[in-house]
Amino acid sequence: MTQANNISSHPIISQPSYASTMTLVMAQKRAQFISNIRQFFTSRQVLEVQTPLLSQAGNTDTFLQSVAAHVTYQDRPRTYYLHTSPEFAMKRLLASWQVPIYQICPVFRDNEIGTRHNIEFTMLEWYQPNYSLDEIATELNELLEALYGHSVVMSHYRYVDAFMDFVGIHPLTASLTALQAVAEDMGLTGFDFNNAEDSEENRRQSWLDLLFSHAVEPNLGHDLPTLIIEYPPATAALAKTAMDKDGNQIAKRFELYINGIEIANAYDELADGQALRDRFEQDNQLRARYNIPQMPIDEHLLAASNDLMPCSGIAVGMDRLLMVVTGASSLEEVISFPSGQA
Repeated sequence: MTQANNISSHPIISQPSYASTMTLVMAQKRAQFISNIRQFFTSRQVLEVQTPLLSQAGNTDTFLQSVAAHVTYQDRPRTYYLHTSPEFAMKRLLASWQVPIYQICPVFRDNEIGTRHNIEFTMLEWYQPNYSLDEIATELNELLEALYGHSVVMSHYRYVDAFMDFVGIHPLTASLTALQAVAEDMGLTGFDFNNAEDSEENRRQSWLDLLFSHAVEPNLGHDLPTLIIEYPPATAALAKTAMDKDGNQIAKRFELYINGIEIANAYDELADGQALRDRFEQDNQLRARYNIPQMPIDEHLLAASNDLMPCSGIAVGMDRLLMVVTGASSLEEVISFPSGQA
């Protein structure tokens, strides 16, 4: 048999245009994965909740873009936003009921496409009243063990230490000039974060984010799932701040990395409506400087924050976690239809 005949005897079978990018076997694994998560929280008497996907308010975070939805409400055109996370509404429930809650839901972030990104994805989010950040980390560890089916050891790695190990410069004390020079030495050119209208803190954080995403993140969580702790204060978002052992101000939050992929983000939640309003207004000012639409502030959340008990909360990218648990290489393998085929 000639080589040509050998090739023709094994034709490539193309998938029909309507076909899912996820196999039936993976769909069955996904269903079991979600069932296991629900069993985990049911056994701990954490209440499953459901909150609206649409909100009159949007996420003010400068680099998270909400998907706008034009609706008619009481015969008048209105702009609502698909939530980027169920956080705001869940905190309103938490302030009302003061019991542990969790939710599994679709969330939406505009213009996010790639092997680890999709405009629509699935998030697991939960809140524990009177839990410290360490206690929510322990519960996350126990969830991972339930999903992997074996014991899991998580590494704890300070942001400062990870940055110095992989970038070679102290992230909280280095000058703007030094951060830019290191980025250029690493071949990260074509970026300009030195807008004089921005605060020095915002400019510093832009360089830190660039260096962290390119030089640090890819190295994290390959041996053990890794918690990056004690982030710079500019990344606090809705988290409290504190002082680290060296006297530097840090955000009370952590992120989980597995195989170089960010999986989860947790906060020791800030329960201060005025402080949150100040942060949201600063976000909108920054959005205006970047010619990004400003977002309506969630007044309900601000009111609820003043009644929020001490608590910690965490958001987990369900699709990404399923990827690492099953060994998949892209989101397309663990979701039915990516945004480009939806």
